[in-house]
Amino acid sequence: MKASDLKNGAIVSIDGAIYVAKEVAVKTPSSRGANTLYKVSFRNVVTKQKLDQSYRGDDTLLEVAFARRPVQLIFRDSESCTFMDNENYEQHSLPTDLIEEELPYLLDGMEGIQLLMSEDTLLGVELPGTVEMEIVECAPAMKGASTLSSGLVIQVPEYLAQGERIRINTQTGKYMSRA
Repeated sequence: MKASDLKNGAIVSIDGAIYVAKEVAVKTPSSRGANTLYKVSFRNVVTKQKLDQSYRGDDTLLEVAFARRPVQLIFRDSESCTFMDNENYEQHSLPTDLIEEELPYLLDGMEGIQLLMSEDTLLGVELPGTVEMEIVECAPAMKGASTLSSGLVIQVPEYLAQGERIRINTQTGKYMSRA
């Protein structure tokens, strides 16, 4: 896979370790003849360590073959989240530290989640582009800040009130609209 084709969520092998691309930033040069740079933040699937790399558009990365399985979150506790495969009803548990960035968007019974697997190894989960959550607390002291049913705190317009359902972009973590 070329660096120019790299997207958030891509799974690659770097020096024998499996990494997930968490953020891809494109830096366009201001002078002629200079190459476009792709700054990528990776997270190691096993150790959770971050790795920041820069690539030119024609640099190649070794893509890891993986499968996406549609799953539903059954329940979560302090140490893990348990998902049920929608097709064969198998249950898979993932430690919460493996899906630390996705946790604020996960609710019991939630559907539209994809489990990422490579050769029977669980790599993580992929969230849908948007999620719906209920506002459980609107703090008047913090202008527009609201706490959602998962515990996530985001900025929302002042006219929204407790009990309303809203849509959140899972890539940016920002309010999109009323549900």
